[in-house]
Amino acid sequence: MSYKSDIEIAREAQKRPIQEIGEKIGIGSDDLLPYGHDKAKVSQTFINSVQDRPDGKLILVTAINPTPAGEGKTTTTVGLGDGLNHIGKKAMICIREASLGPNFGMKGGAAGGGYSQVIPMEDMNLHFTGDFHAITSAHSLLSAMLDNHIYWGNELDIDIRRVVWRRVVDMNDRALRQITCSLGGVANGFPREAGFDITVASEVMAILCLAKDLKDLEKRLGDMIVAYRRDRSPVFCRDIKAEGAMTVLLKDAMQPNLVQTLENNPAFVHGGPFANIAHGCNSVIATTTALKLADYVVTEAGFGADLGAEKFMNIKCRKAGIAPSVVVCVATVRAMKMNGGVAKADLGAENVDAVKAGCPNLGRHIENLKSFGVPVVVAINHFVTDTDAEIEAVKDFVAGQGAEAVLSRHWELGSKGSADLATKVVEVIDRGAADFAPIYPDEMSLADKVQTIAKKIYRADEAIMDQKIRDQLKLWEDQGYGHLPVCMAKTQYSFSTDPNQRGAPTGFTVPVREVRLSAGAGFIVVVCGEIMTMPGLPRVPSAENIHLNDAGQIEGLF
Repeated sequence: MSYKSDIEIAREAQKRPIQEIGEKIGIGSDDLLPYGHDKAKVSQTFINSVQDRPDGKLILVTAINPTPAGEGKTTTTVGLGDGLNHIGKKAMICIREASLGPNFGMKGGAAGGGYSQVIPMEDMNLHFTGDFHAITSAHSLLSAMLDNHIYWGNELDIDIRRVVWRRVVDMNDRALRQITCSLGGVANGFPREAGFDITVASEVMAILCLAKDLKDLEKRLGDMIVAYRRDRSPVFCRDIKAEGAMTVLLKDAMQPNLVQTLENNPAFVHGGPFANIAHGCNSVIATTTALKLADYVVTEAGFGADLGAEKFMNIKCRKAGIAPSVVVCVATVRAMKMNGGVAKADLGAENVDAVKAGCPNLGRHIENLKSFGVPVVVAINHFVTDTDAEIEAVKDFVAGQGAEAVLSRHWELGSKGSADLATKVVEVIDRGAADFAPIYPDEMSLADKVQTIAKKIYRADEAIMDQKIRDQLKLWEDQGYGHLPVCMAKTQYSFSTDPNQRGAPTGFTVPVREVRLSAGAGFIVVVCGEIMTMPGLPRVPSAENIHLNDAGQIEGLF
């Protein structure tokens, strides 16, 4: 049996005018800034006006470690949101915006799939409302002003060997990872080494997604460290006097984007920080606003629970003053089989033993999520090749972990297929069992925070840090940054730093390669193993298959 592609399904959607979607959650047309007929930004005036309302219940969707078999975290997020509305609840969805780099590379789009999608799918996966372009421009303005300051006399006495502010572009371009800039003679400045990251790895992106309002945004931008002097003292963005103009460039980007699902339910799609080098969640302003507008808000965190959910709990919740009432952990039978040693080409054949062998990866995520004091529901994202015996094997394993698993067929059936999952999630929330708390306190030393995550979440024997890194962490503590949370950057494919080590490994260490201070965003980035902040394109990038057909419609975007 053949199935329609995501883009074919999205193209057939019966979209409603965005003003109607706003009305569903009490946003009048005067408070919407339309971008066409099917998307709009929500005004800061409206956001300010709802702050005295009580909060709805927050539902976090996370997943096992990603595998080539696919898990469908965003699809499940959208499906659950539609399912909640289907069973009569007032629910909203909050997800991240898609980066152009992965869209044209290997990952593809980020708007869900099948009959659980957010639309307009093509716009969301391309330029959307221009938020990422605004972030790229603001970041680039600071880059230009920094080099301009050095060119015109370097009044701040910046050591050009210690400029830490890199440039960004929203595309996978490995050739730009390390560059030499300002070549060509006196007129072009002082030559130095530099490099590019992808836009979603920019600290500006992380700040936009953590800032509460424009005033907070400007302060955080000013707090960013861009370079160091010869005496090793930091040079801030505010020293370059760039934060005001950067805020002007970002004033519209700060406003959440309202769109709709295939079933015409409201969704905020806003922000998109890298889930490795940053915290991998949609914006705080979108999530906190949604909580004022709906009884249930479904959001997601990037990659598996060991990265995305951990950062959601320890960074986003801590800084935004929010707490999830339940966590939904997405798993698939196919992914369990891959964790159990089955090759991708053989996933279609029934193999209950392999499912059982792969379940410990899911079990560890369940344990970790429970350690934050939040109940867990496992969503088994259904594939047509799944057999009853394989599904029962996952359910039995989850029951043994003190959690509940629900089969969800939202990809195939939309909200009708996710109604059981939605009902179970509401039931768990109504029990009132959540007692959320981060797994480390603010006052714990930075080195101990790293060790806590390595041991409690990854189950490593220890995190290995040489003396230079320990001295750097101690220096930041002396400078007043010791209260910040840590943002672990490691491979998403394994609990360890070896992407090929599937399942639930033990007996390994986590090598810390470097640490970075994101003073504006308000966290310490801890780089473990081989992590790239500028991805490259695969041998056959998705871009090769993206084109316009004779009707002027986009083909190949998925």
